[in-house]
Amino acid sequence: MPEPATVLVVDDTPTKRYILSSWLRRAGHRVVEASGGQEALDRIEDLRPDLVVLDVRMPDLGGYEVCERIKGNPATASIPVIQVSGNAVAPSDRAQGHDRGADAYLAEPVKPDEFTATVEATLRYYRARLRAERMADRLARLAEITLRINEAESFDRLLCVAVEGTAELLGRYAGVLALPPDGRTRRYSARPGDTAAARTASADMLRRLSDMSLADSAGVKSFGVDTAGWLEIVPDSDTEATVYGVLCRTKHGRPPVYLGVESAPSLDAEDRNILRLLGQELALAVDALRAYTEEHTIALTLQRSLLPARIPEIPGLGFCVRYQPAVDNVEVGGDFYEVLPLGDRALVALGDVQGHSLYAATVMAELRHALRASLIDSVDLARSMALLNAVLRRYHPGMTATVCLLLVDPATGEIELVNAGHIPPLLAGKGAAYHRFGNLLLGVADETYRVDRMTLPEGGTLLLFTDGLIEDRDTLLDESLEIARQLAEDAGDDMEVFCDRLIARFGAREDDVALVAVHRF
Repeated sequence: MPEPATVLVVDDTPTKRYILSSWLRRAGHRVVEASGGQEALDRIEDLRPDLVVLDVRMPDLGGYEVCERIKGNPATASIPVIQVSGNAVAPSDRAQGHDRGADAYLAEPVKPDEFTATVEATLRYYRARLRAERMADRLARLAEITLRINEAESFDRLLCVAVEGTAELLGRYAGVLALPPDGRTRRYSARPGDTAAARTASADMLRRLSDMSLADSAGVKSFGVDTAGWLEIVPDSDTEATVYGVLCRTKHGRPPVYLGVESAPSLDAEDRNILRLLGQELALAVDALRAYTEEHTIALTLQRSLLPARIPEIPGLGFCVRYQPAVDNVEVGGDFYEVLPLGDRALVALGDVQGHSLYAATVMAELRHALRASLIDSVDLARSMALLNAVLRRYHPGMTATVCLLLVDPATGEIELVNAGHIPPLLAGKGAAYHRFGNLLLGVADETYRVDRMTLPEGGTLLLFTDGLIEDRDTLLDESLEIARQLAEDAGDDMEVFCDRLIARFGAREDDVALVAVHRF
């Protein structure tokens, strides 16, 4: 039997209204009547029927005009209209009816079977169009939710976006369970239009859901749990209906993700498919974020293992070092620093190998070890820098690096300085100023490196930093250098506080930052 519909019959003749309405009622439809065009428009505004059967000629407002108004209103444009007339029966009348919005046009006398068949055909098209529009809208919203899921930068934000989007898209209470790398099971729930709320959770909840569906295997499983069974798994749940959800595990051995909703009112096949798609997308996003987090942790561990384990204590000098990885970069960077005691003096080095990769990190480690080796028998900064240049050009052609070397005498404050393309050292304090620029960066060509000399006064601080601290896409380098210089004018005696203030001023960086401050007591 065809699906019942609400049909508005509009005709100024009571007998004709009665006949058409009786045919529709016998077909199982709900009928509402109107005796004129304006009344019909008012009824449509309030009722939003599934179909309008409309007489063409009426005394107050003609059927053509009523049809035009229905189709001209975006809120009612999709409602199908069948025009019926015993007077306007010429081909030109039919053409005008279709031109002005009618979905079908019947000329009287109309047989009951012909009328009913036309109604059912029009309703089939209307319902198919509604389903297609509804599906297109839901798919667009699904794509938007998926995009927001993949944009999330933390597990908690990811789960909140997923559960809020599910509740809104399916129009029902939704919940999510997942286990991030920190080992603490997360549980969020939301109703349509509400912000997701964190709930207490235990790993046992996910385990029991896995036992009911996937066990330890990978895959996707959709299943329902009745109210009593759900309360055994989640005792503090406030749902009063059967829960239908999807459990997803991308690979064997990985924690699953569960996304579920109340199944009252019941979910149709489209609802279940959308929930399944959301669950799969959520599982993939959780795995991607988990992999990123693990890789980032490994990268940072490797990066820090390539840097000095500690800064040596050197009488007369104090050191403050900072290494800050790029915010969004999972790869290992090429920034490095070094502080070495050399007899009565101290060597301070800061460098930056181009790129972000394991290769850049290995090149950085080679340069650092080559520098140390060059200082074993004698100390000659120009010779050491030339050696670094030769190592880079011979074993890593195409790679470049900037390096600055300082040899500091704590007793006198005298400094020997060799700079290969690096940002010059910044002498902090009143009238803070950069030293002059140095020689060509490493890896480009043969170079004779100039040794400069300067003095670090008692109580003075000298600052070295990589370009990651100050480089911004929207700011000229000279402007950023000046900002750092102005901050250095008020460096104070506490280097730790000053370094923190300097890094905070420039905020989160797109590149790694290495910084060394040398203070002479």
